Amino acid sequence: MTRTAMQPLSHWPAGERARIAGVLTDIDDTLTTEGAVTPDALAALAALARAGLHVIPITGRPAGWSEPFALQWPVDAIVAENGAVALARGTAPGTLRKRYQQPADERAANFARMQQVARRILREVPGATLARDSAGRETDIAIDHDEFAHLPPEAIEQVVALMRAEGMNATVSSIHVNGWYGRHDKLEGARWIVRELLDRALDEELDRWVYVGDSTNDVLMFRHFPHSVGVANIRRFEAQLTHKPAYVTQAERGAGFAEVARALLEVRP
Repeated sequence: MTRTAMQPLSHWPAGERARIAGVLTDIDDTLTTEGAVTPDALAALAALARAGLHVIPITGRPAGWSEPFALQWPVDAIVAENGAVALARGTAPGTLRKRYQQPADERAANFARMQQVARRILREVPGATLARDSAGRETDIAIDHDEFAHLPPEAIEQVVALMRAEGMNATVSSIHVNGWYGRHDKLEGARWIVRELLDRALDEELDRWVYVGDSTNDVLMFRHFPHSVGVANIRRFEAQLTHKPAYVTQAERGAGFAEVARALLEVRP
């Protein structure tokens, strides 16, 4: 479904909100504000969990970066590296169970290929730098365009073009350009973890899930989920969105996510 306009979140019908059983959400600039999860966003996660809703962040961030948050946040799991890796609490306190979509030998071969592509990008794209969280990445590479460095639009396009010329998937988040080998993406990651953790088929219950995001790398999710929300800072990418979310919050970033949580909680018994 292609949407030509985003409706205010207040237009989301109460009956539809009352059916929501789970929240899938981006992290950077959706849950976070200036790189940190603010108290209102963290309280929103806790309130959703107390109300019995499943909450699963799906991010382009690396597995290593995601590990402490998977332990600390009241979420079912975190799916990292654009669907490739999932982190959920283990049976023993303070432990995590890590799941991968790709077998170990495939990951190792892909990792070596990706390092070659990364070196080519750094050579050929003026100003390109690896994301500072690259040490924690296992299944993708990331070029910083708006976290600690700044790349102009033409350089971002060049990075994407080089990744795709090398046979990689490429997507642009609010802060990074991510590239990887494999068939996974945010949507496949969501399907996978819902099946793995909950033994449920996500596509059979789409009307019971909402996706919350903020940028162009969320377009696949906006297109697939009838209940999708962009936090207000998505408007800076609005002209680039081939598929827009159904609704948009008044507040930006973590405050916008908290707004979504309130909308869900106010209609629950």
